[in-house]
Amino acid sequence: MPKAAVTPTRSKLEFRGAHLSLPADDATARLEGIFRALGSTEHIAEEVAAHLVDANLCGVESHGVVRALQYAGQFRSGYMRAGVEPIVKESGAGRREVDGQGGIGIPAMQMAFDEGCRLARATGVAALAVRNVGHTGRHGAFAEAAANEGMLTFLMGGGNRQTWRQVAPHGGRKALLPTNPWCIGIPGGARGPVVLDFATSKIAGGWIYAAHSAGALLPEGCVIDRDGNPTRDPEDYFAGGAILPSGEHKGYGLALMAELIAEAMLGPVTAEANWLLIVIDATRFRDTLGMARTAEEILAELRHCPPAPGFSSVDIPGERERAHHATSKGRISVPEATWAQIGDLARSLGLAWEDRNSTEAYPPMPDAPDITKE
Repeated sequence: MPKAAVTPTRSKLEFRGAHLSLPADDATARLEGIFRALGSTEHIAEEVAAHLVDANLCGVESHGVVRALQYAGQFRSGYMRAGVEPIVKESGAGRREVDGQGGIGIPAMQMAFDEGCRLARATGVAALAVRNVGHTGRHGAFAEAAANEGMLTFLMGGGNRQTWRQVAPHGGRKALLPTNPWCIGIPGGARGPVVLDFATSKIAGGWIYAAHSAGALLPEGCVIDRDGNPTRDPEDYFAGGAILPSGEHKGYGLALMAELIAEAMLGPVTAEANWLLIVIDATRFRDTLGMARTAEEILAELRHCPPAPGFSSVDIPGERERAHHATSKGRISVPEATWAQIGDLARSLGLAWEDRNSTEAYPPMPDAPDITKE
């Protein structure tokens, strides 16, 4: 049957092929089957599949279903462990941490935010380490949920630079640091929380993998080849190139701070990265209605700022993702090449993979807001 070529979700990448529009519930069920076949428990398979599909629904393609290919490769190589569940541990000094036991980091990060919110409600503030985890997903999802409960959260992570040499320091041309993300979430105004979720590099590593998977070009000015020359070809990155730091010395400085916190302070990394999560009960400083009223005054003023040439409006961090989710109508846009690779993965695991990529089954996606976050 003919494939459905659709207009892709607006993206950082320049795609050379078509996109498919997939029902989110169908994509979730298919990913659940893949993760169960790879050895994950039913609970973990459900949680990870839902998280990845939700990232696509929010327009954050770099952290969406394409990650299933990465996770499968890491399970098969032994880099991550299947069949494990995260646990909360407490040291004799009162230090609390979530141990992912070497599995996918998404359930461990969810557990950390849940535990951090619980402790902050009781004591006002909580700090937790998250260790021994694989990839931890789209952090903005966790921060937004916590902010909806009245919590201010700070998350930073890194370490393991010997394995993840991705980003050149400002002034250098060799990849030495990971992308070392930061995420800050706070209760907002009438449109919900404000969530700042970003890699300290000009582009998140996931976008490069997404471009490689889908045969797409990278944005201008984000990546250099092994000789330090700018490039848009993801192959140049994998051949010894590097991502540039966001904001030059500022992104480099944030990446360095995260690296020191993650490894010098929290200790050796046993899987992908170490993370520090700080949770503060914002309602202890001001009542919920008063905070929301003032936040909305600030945010409304920014939204009504006259746009500069080349821009349609001033965005508030976190609102584009929610707007994209609201207009998605329960469907996600995935590059046809990426979905074909996921189908090949499923068949290699002995799963049935019915070809339902027809125009009738996968109609075009509606137009959605531009999503260009890390």
